Amino acid sequence: MTNTRNFVIIAHIDAGKSTLADRFLELTGTIEKRKMQEQFLDMHPLERERGITIKLQPVRMKYRDYILNLIDTPGHVDFYYEVSRSLAAVEGAILLVDATKGIQAQTLSNYNFAVKQGLKIIPVINKIDLPNARIDETRKEIENLLFGFSSDRNIIRNEILEISAKMGTGVETVLKAVIEKVPPPSQILQAKIWEGESLQALIFDSKFDAYKGIIAYVRVFKGRVKAGDKIQLIAQKADAQALEVGYFKPDLEKSEGLADGEIGYIATGLKDISKVRVGDTITKIESGITNQELGNLALVGYEEPKPFVFASLYPRNANDFVYLKDSLGKLKLQDSSLQFEPEHSDALGPGFRCGFLGMLHTEIVSERLKRDFGLDLIITSPSVEYKVKIQNPKSKIQNEEIVIRSASKLPDLSRIESISEPVVELEILTPSRFIGGVMKLMAEYRANYFETSYLSTDTAILKYKAPLAEIIIDFYDKLKSISAGYASMNYKFTGFQETELIKLDILIGGEVVEPFSRIVPRENSYQEGKRVVEKLKEIMPPQLFTLALQAAIGGKVIARETIKARRKDVTGYLYGGDVTRKKKLLEKQKRGKERLKGTGKVEIPQEIYLEILKK
Repeated sequence: MTNTRNFVIIAHIDAGKSTLADRFLELTGTIEKRKMQEQFLDMHPLERERGITIKLQPVRMKYRDYILNLIDTPGHVDFYYEVSRSLAAVEGAILLVDATKGIQAQTLSNYNFAVKQGLKIIPVINKIDLPNARIDETRKEIENLLFGFSSDRNIIRNEILEISAKMGTGVETVLKAVIEKVPPPSQILQAKIWEGESLQALIFDSKFDAYKGIIAYVRVFKGRVKAGDKIQLIAQKADAQALEVGYFKPDLEKSEGLADGEIGYIATGLKDISKVRVGDTITKIESGITNQELGNLALVGYEEPKPFVFASLYPRNANDFVYLKDSLGKLKLQDSSLQFEPEHSDALGPGFRCGFLGMLHTEIVSERLKRDFGLDLIITSPSVEYKVKIQNPKSKIQNEEIVIRSASKLPDLSRIESISEPVVELEILTPSRFIGGVMKLMAEYRANYFETSYLSTDTAILKYKAPLAEIIIDFYDKLKSISAGYASMNYKFTGFQETELIKLDILIGGEVVEPFSRIVPRENSYQEGKRVVEKLKEIMPPQLFTLALQAAIGGKVIARETIKARRKDVTGYLYGGDVTRKKKLLEKQKRGKERLKGTGKVEIPQEIYLEILKK
């Protein structure tokens, strides 16, 4: 174990994590040059298309006499849970900072995660080759973050490395720093394990294989496991046999076994996805171990992620409900932050209410269900979790409190005493010159300012408290726009706050379209209703009859747009003759459209739901 190093790369989105991982793979000869491609560890096509890392990806590399286990992590705030899982399996972290942007919100968040986990942090400045790189300013920001305002700046400066991951400059120095500064597993194991000799392997990720069953990604904290060993998952009390054991190269590669301090995989053969849970501990089935001792073997797992955004998924074909359930289960194996439970809608039939960590997470899951599993889905408008106090004559409790995650579940207004919405503490990291613009933007989002601090003379951290519902939809895009792309944000949940909220319904052709219903502040209801119907008018395909788009509160319509009927040129073939012939044909067409208006049904394509979801 003295020659093993386990580490992660953590950074804000677009700081160059995947590019640095590519250079490591090249430098260590892990991947042949003919097979090498950009963002090699981003395995899913969606990651390559969007240019972002979505899933953590482990890989085992050999450098000189050392074994280096790297976990590449996402940078977007919606995938923070992937980062927290990775940090629990390693001893060190490369904190990567973009020289053109300096420290950003997720840099701070990831740094705090790593410090809390007790990891050795190696600060690295990337993109020093770019003409707009602010190397000295970025170095000062890192110094202030990591070391405070220490007087001995010479020691501090030697700790911060400068590289260009794209050009390969200084990359080998980073690998040497990992070997020198990150402790081997043996030095920190004693704080995490039981004193016995049994196997202790922590599951930090998993995936489903049709032949090998559920494959658990593990970090072995003690003991050894090989193919053929009888194993048990402690929390789920599930017995299995290790069909195959191996490493990530980054594809799965069989080995004789996994030992203390190593990162690899165990093919469990289990087909029931509920049996393998991220954060569980795998041990060997041995005689003589009591239930109490088995409980002592369980490693400290991970906190259950709390979803912030909720949306319902309904299969367009009701017969696909069971397939959707299986697909969500398989997806949850790879994405433990996804939560779902069955629900039934009178309008849309059976479906699932799903919990996500943010809007990007929602988009990625719906896109993966469409691509990977071929599902045609209807997706409801995203919402957050609300606490509603209601008058219930049948209950002994005078003001009963219920939790709702969908506008369709909101009780009748006459029964509602109050509605409370979730509030978050928002940290916005921005260059000082954009402070005015950011403050002006925050005034539009019902946010309350409470603090400003400075990371350096040019970089400020603005802190606000704001309703979560206000920032999950389009806030991040507007923040980027108003700050020329430099500002970044991070948020954490703080509690619930009572607010005057109402249900806004969207009607298409006189029928309420349940997926578009939403809960909004009363003072913003008119603007929100007008915005939605205007957007629908832009993206809805015209029908053979006039289509009314309406926003309503209760029975009162507050906004309306009309899509004109698609018309066929019924008089095009006529030439000359009496004008009454044309009038007769046009009148006939008009009567047909009136009949269609009463009997015709509007089919809304999935793209429309997704487009409204994004907006």
